[in-house]
Amino acid sequence: MASINQNAYSSALPNFRNLGILLRIIVVANVFAIAAAVVSVASWREFWNEVPETAALVQPLLIASLLVLMASNSLLQRVPYALGVALVLAAEAALAAVLHAAARPLLLFELGPMPRAVLLTVMASAVLLFYFDLRGRALSPALSEARLQALQARIRPHFLYNSINAVLSLIRQDPRRAETALEDLAALFRVLMADNRELTTLAHEVELCRQYLDIEQLRLGDRLQVEWHVDKMPAEALVPPLVLQPLLENAVYHGIEPQLTPGPIVVDIYTRRDQLHIRLRNPYERSGNHHGGNKMALANIRERLALHFDAEATLETRVRDNSYEVHIAMPWVRERVR
Repeated sequence: MASINQNAYSSALPNFRNLGILLRIIVVANVFAIAAAVVSVASWREFWNEVPETAALVQPLLIASLLVLMASNSLLQRVPYALGVALVLAAEAALAAVLHAAARPLLLFELGPMPRAVLLTVMASAVLLFYFDLRGRALSPALSEARLQALQARIRPHFLYNSINAVLSLIRQDPRRAETALEDLAALFRVLMADNRELTTLAHEVELCRQYLDIEQLRLGDRLQVEWHVDKMPAEALVPPLVLQPLLENAVYHGIEPQLTPGPIVVDIYTRRDQLHIRLRNPYERSGNHHGGNKMALANIRERLALHFDAEATLETRVRDNSYEVHIAMPWVRERVR
């Protein structure tokens, strides 16, 4: 799910190119295979002999099915739901028949009748499609949108609080500079309060972060140093809004504020194959009480990544001797999915 813009759920086939969907298909198909082996034997000794035979039949069919579903995903997403279901079931039946006929002379054991293999394959496919339909209703766009909006709302108060504090520190010392900072803050909040259900460009997200850091620079001065490594950044790549800014806010609060000396925040954005990577590193002191609120923002971003990309996006953290690193990997989305 790359964007969340529907008001209610309408039956639709899953995205068969999504890693999370593929993993679920593999798990459920193998559970079916094990269950079929259990039902067809009379003792555990026969079960352990049955498992390799079942695997020899199921795994080639499963691999072929995944390849066909991935190749035909674009077509299946365009056709009506009922027709898409019929096409999937027909394709599974045809694959089961073809592989059954091809495997018969190659295997050392006797295969069951072809109609039984085809029927079991169609039944398992139908159950899988029913499961994905139920899951789609449970995670309907309307519910996902509400969760996403709630997650976005949690981020804004922290940003507002920290930014206003930065401006307040300037009002007496440099009123003109404080006025400029308030104008920048107003411009930022127009962006933050906008409809953030859709993916935004990476360039837009980075620009927002630069504006935020400019405001923090007013408060922290030379203590805040930021190194941007974005030469290889795909500016038009689409990312969830506010995926980087809360991490920078954490880096400032937990990494820079406790330091008495200047400390660098390093941001590295690049692509590798079809994955977009964002790495952020900041100074880290194991002692102190500045790390208490760090997990909330990380959990927030993890959940939003899951809403947009399911299992295809990850967020990992690592603590080194004197630094804290966050690594986000997500699909490199080049166009909006409607």
